[in-house]
Amino acid sequence: MRVMSFRPFYQKMIFSCVILTAFASSSVFADSNRNEQKPVAEIVSKAAQEHQILYKLTTLDEFKKIVGQPIKETKKTDGGMEICDIEYFDISAHFGRMKEGTAPPTILRVGGKNGTFDIGENRQIVLRDTNDLNKFDSFWGFAGVSLINLDLRGHKKLLDDMPFDSLTKWPEPNRLPEGFEPARLLEEGKNPGLGIRNLQKNGVDGKGVGIAIIDQPLVRNHKELRDIVVQFEDIDVQNVGPQMHGPAVTSIAVGKTCGVAPAASLVYYAIPMWQWNSCRPYCDVINKILELNKTLKDSEKIRVVSISMGMFSAWPDFDIWKQIVEKANNHGILVVTCDDKLFVAYGMLKRNLSGNPDDPNAYLRGRYSSDEDVLRVPGGNRTIASQVGPEVYKFDRAGGMSWGAPYLAGLAALAFQVNPQIEPNKIVELWLKTAVHTDAGPVVNPVGFIEAVRKLK
Repeated sequence: MRVMSFRPFYQKMIFSCVILTAFASSSVFADSNRNEQKPVAEIVSKAAQEHQILYKLTTLDEFKKIVGQPIKETKKTDGGMEICDIEYFDISAHFGRMKEGTAPPTILRVGGKNGTFDIGENRQIVLRDTNDLNKFDSFWGFAGVSLINLDLRGHKKLLDDMPFDSLTKWPEPNRLPEGFEPARLLEEGKNPGLGIRNLQKNGVDGKGVGIAIIDQPLVRNHKELRDIVVQFEDIDVQNVGPQMHGPAVTSIAVGKTCGVAPAASLVYYAIPMWQWNSCRPYCDVINKILELNKTLKDSEKIRVVSISMGMFSAWPDFDIWKQIVEKANNHGILVVTCDDKLFVAYGMLKRNLSGNPDDPNAYLRGRYSSDEDVLRVPGGNRTIASQVGPEVYKFDRAGGMSWGAPYLAGLAALAFQVNPQIEPNKIVELWLKTAVHTDAGPVVNPVGFIEAVRKLK
């Protein structure tokens, strides 16, 4: 998987809602308990009021047991999701699940001729018992969910795999597995690791270097990013709210407490990654950056562009992308992507939580990693900014390839700070040359890399 980019689908989980068709037919279903017929909408309304139908908690099979078999059922994929729409004579319901994982499809929306039913999509999800645990996938995990009613002492393995955020509500410590401390994990997970914080303490923090990020809509006022964004532009996403991807990659690159280069300045281009299926619009943004640089002082110029996308070489106009990347390189700009056909091949690491984050041997190969001997970059068991709100952080478990690009972009910013004359391609060469070899493979070595950059100067 080269990029964790998902088309917006429903509001609470960052995807824009699909407006479901209301069916005005007056046809009815049989009520087996009363041996009489009533509209399906009436059954759904009663079940929703009694909390038998609940957002993200009621599975497709459970819904059918309550309401009966639909007259039509359609399935499709949308980004990283599998979608199932079912239709009755007078209502339609919408279910979804992530393609990765074993969680069943759960209800996201149900509507009738009089509008949508209140199934709790605007309230915090509160798990009722431990059977509800298996209805959540390892991508979204328990972010924003209340587990306060549960005894989780026997579920350590599950909790060690599931993401959560600062809005997750937990039971009392005596009902959590021994040693599982969510608040501590969130705080420690902000550390980029591998000696980067020591570099920052010594003034190597990206100051005087500009980074451009081309990604999905951003929470611009997130506490992790305030005062860092010096310029922001929406391109074809004016009516789309903040998405998961943008705040995450930005916090990894330049976040105040999470970032590799927290003192760098940021120019952000919010774009519809789920819609752009060509290299050409990305080339247009690179040209915007080149033009912008003509107006900036040397200390303000963009030296790094981060795009957490790995599809460029799969598109038929890849040749124009190669040309624009070379053009940027010739202007002293390093373009960092997830595409190993033009950028360095890398794989993701997941930190062993019992190890020292600065020790390269404390990392294991992550879920999104190559079996080949490629450069390894930290990403799993990491705290990132959330799209949910300006104060919310998420503890991410897997760490997709998208998280590697901003990490490397931040390292490049540190290099340009230390040695403004370094050639972009030399940065990539030094990442490989200074990597530390471990059981997980060659791990990027920020301290050794910066020492090598200094020696060039």
